[in-house]
Amino acid sequence: MLSKGWFKIICIFTLVSTTTLIFFGCGAKQQKPAAGAQVKAMAAIQQDTPLIFEYAGEVKGTNEVAVQSRVSGSVVDKYIHGGEQVSAGQALYRIDGGNYISALNQAKATLAQSQAQLSNAQQDLSRYTQLINSDAISDQTYTNQQQTVAAYQAVVEANVAQVNKAQKDYDDTIVRAPIDGRLDVNDVATGVYATAGSTTLVTLGTVNPVYVQFSISENEYLKFNKIFNGNFIGKEVTLTLSDGSDYPITGKIAQVDRSMGNGTSTGTLTVKALFNNPDTLLMPGMFARVKLTGETVKDAILVPQRAVQQLLNKSFVMIVGDDGKSVSRVVTLGPKVGSYYIIQDGINPGDNVVVEGLTKLREGVPLNVTTVTADQLGLSLTSGDNTSADAGTDNNADSDSSGSGQNQ
Repeated sequence: MLSKGWFKIICIFTLVSTTTLIFFGCGAKQQKPAAGAQVKAMAAIQQDTPLIFEYAGEVKGTNEVAVQSRVSGSVVDKYIHGGEQVSAGQALYRIDGGNYISALNQAKATLAQSQAQLSNAQQDLSRYTQLINSDAISDQTYTNQQQTVAAYQAVVEANVAQVNKAQKDYDDTIVRAPIDGRLDVNDVATGVYATAGSTTLVTLGTVNPVYVQFSISENEYLKFNKIFNGNFIGKEVTLTLSDGSDYPITGKIAQVDRSMGNGTSTGTLTVKALFNNPDTLLMPGMFARVKLTGETVKDAILVPQRAVQQLLNKSFVMIVGDDGKSVSRVVTLGPKVGSYYIIQDGINPGDNVVVEGLTKLREGVPLNVTTVTADQLGLSLTSGDNTSADAGTDNNADSDSSGSGQNQ
């Protein structure tokens, strides 16, 4: 028969053993292999794809004029407010005309005096004509009178010119708008002294239509020259504003510069597209993205930009293998088109490309795949993909051609 001491030892040993079995049993259950990595994937797309080239552009007025007075003097009246829309010929300012009205009156008086002298000389010549017919005066006297009339006639003509000039100077004390357009807000105030041909009273510019100016690289120029058979003029372009909205009116290329760089070393060609601007939404100085459609790539294979990872100058795409595990593919990137890259090599049409869940995802990992569509991801062929991939690497590879343009 066991003593009480031994009985206590046996009980403690049994309790410890049972607790250990329970603990390790629970641990074994917790270390059960986890399900596959949670990812989202979509099928690579194959379709004919137009290349859309995008450029940074600046809105410019089609006509801009610095309004200056043709006569000097103090501004005594102002008929407009900065920012107004005005019409050609509309009065903007009035210059003090005191000196100019005096000069006009003086010129008119001088003209009247010379006209009176001419009239008297003409009357004498008429009388001399009768006298010479009767041999009452000499030929020399008659000739002298003819010359006197001619001299007075020349004086009258000169004085008429002086009156016209004085009248124009007086009329020019009213400064008028040379074109239809909108005034700048930086206009001068009443009391400012305006120097003729020097002082800018206000700047006036046309706001409908407007130009959007952008630059293309030499390589892009050569490419477009082939695509458009050497004629850029009239090609349609679209515009995306700085807030990401699309301008609703399509523009057309209206001007192409005559030389690369136009005297600078940038090696770019300046192009202007003309846009109607009936609601004056586009204002000179605004920046926007100009989109120009180029060639169409036949049967292009497209994958979302967010699916592309880069490491050591190589580009990778993770796909879902036939066995449900992740497979890494090295790919050759083509141009960007909206939210996608054109893949030149490494992906086949229909391959399931991982687009979300790329963080720390390695090759050969079992995947738990949720299939998604381009619409669900908000992808588009016309606008870029603003959602960064979660790959932990730089996946914004830039495969654009050299120059200012970017395929979108």
